[in-house]
Amino acid sequence: MADLNKLTIAAARDALKKGDVTSLELTEACLGEIEGAGALNAFVHHTPEIAREQAKAADARLKAGDAPDMCGIPLGIKDLFCTKGVPSQAASNILKGFKPEYESTVTSQLFDAGAVMLGKLNMDEFAMGSSNETSAYGNAVNPWRREGSDAELTPGGSSGGSASAVAADLCLAATGTDTGGSIRQPAAFTGITGIKPTYGRVSRWGVVAFASSLDQAGPMTKDVRDAAIMLEAMCGHDAKDSTSADLAVPNFEAMLTGDIRGKTIGIPREYRMEGMPAEIEKLWAEGTEMLKAAGAKIVDISLPHTKYALPTYYVIAPAEASSNLARYDGVRYGHRASLAAGDGITEMYEKTRAEGFGHEVQRRVMVGTYVLSAGFYDAYYNRARKVRTLIKRDFEEVFAAGVDAILTPATPSAAFGLGEMSEADPIAMYLNDVFTVTVNLAGLPGIAVPTGSDSQGLPLGLQLIGRPWEEGDLLNTAYALEQAAGFVAKPAKWW
Repeated sequence: MADLNKLTIAAARDALKKGDVTSLELTEACLGEIEGAGALNAFVHHTPEIAREQAKAADARLKAGDAPDMCGIPLGIKDLFCTKGVPSQAASNILKGFKPEYESTVTSQLFDAGAVMLGKLNMDEFAMGSSNETSAYGNAVNPWRREGSDAELTPGGSSGGSASAVAADLCLAATGTDTGGSIRQPAAFTGITGIKPTYGRVSRWGVVAFASSLDQAGPMTKDVRDAAIMLEAMCGHDAKDSTSADLAVPNFEAMLTGDIRGKTIGIPREYRMEGMPAEIEKLWAEGTEMLKAAGAKIVDISLPHTKYALPTYYVIAPAEASSNLARYDGVRYGHRASLAAGDGITEMYEKTRAEGFGHEVQRRVMVGTYVLSAGFYDAYYNRARKVRTLIKRDFEEVFAAGVDAILTPATPSAAFGLGEMSEADPIAMYLNDVFTVTVNLAGLPGIAVPTGSDSQGLPLGLQLIGRPWEEGDLLNTAYALEQAAGFVAKPAKWW
């Protein structure tokens, strides 16, 4: 079989079970592709020896007839997931050289299912960013280019390396994490599918923490069916994570019928932002018509507290980050600054954190520390928590009124150029998350599906937001949208 790296998980699984291909052949095809894709800077720690060993073990399981759906599938793992004996530094210099002695629950479950790790993927430092430009490894690059232009584009963030690797067929799928849109925004920028499950559906244990009440891991895949297959392998109760839900995990793939007749889809009027590009407006209208044609009932809905979502997020997330990142002090592990004669422990903390953290992380830690400080806790942090409750209630009321899913744009634009936002106010970059942060604040499942292209040939995506714990239903609605949109474009290879 030619172009093995271009297979979907579903196609590879079926070929593996038939014996048409081996996991080792799939793995070698991906490793070869990764070797020639240095220009994308998607893979930052290469693990070919581990990949080959895991592939051989997967082939033995396949031969014995003991093979779950993910068995033998080559994956990329975002650098935020701790992987035993393999560098896991969250794209930060403060964790340079850190090799965990343990495995995250997500990677553990994937490896137990027989999946193969090709290496670790680039990302924004500590998952803080929307463009993969805050990484200690340098920028990840989008495999897509604007028509007639050689300008390098962002793959989005923070899961930019994951998005780039999947879109460029360097791996069959990848893990991502989503704190305010970090799976869905890069998926939309690169023409792939990304789902953020309900908060608590996937264990956070062993995932380097950014904002603990918002972070959630999920799969980034080539299509909706693959998202369903991989999500099932990632889900499940974990006693090591106090926020993990003890709920049965359904067979998500079996729920993909494409039949959404009688479903009610809400269109929130507050998402019609001022200055929204006409192309995004048109895409949203077309997506609405596609779901209507598939038999869904379309209703206008109101989520009145949406306008407060971004400021609320950018109080809560930095506050939790400042608390979580306090552990990086140069004492126990990671980078420690060189000290001058007479320096004490305070100087060691200050120098270590100044050297180890990048500017965006420093900015968010400072904002977070400020909003948690004695004089400002009630004015900012406590108020943001109250507004978060109102945002969550908006969604609860809409779902209680009979809405099954909500359709919105995934991003306010197509992928922008690397460096284009460097002189912009940080708020301009934060606006990339305008359609996605509400989902994290409310703990809901959300999925980005590629549904069209802009005038320069770049992919555009729509977002579907589902009821809590009903990922199967959400995936089925996304599957119907994917079938109707028929988006099959791939980036032209330049790397």
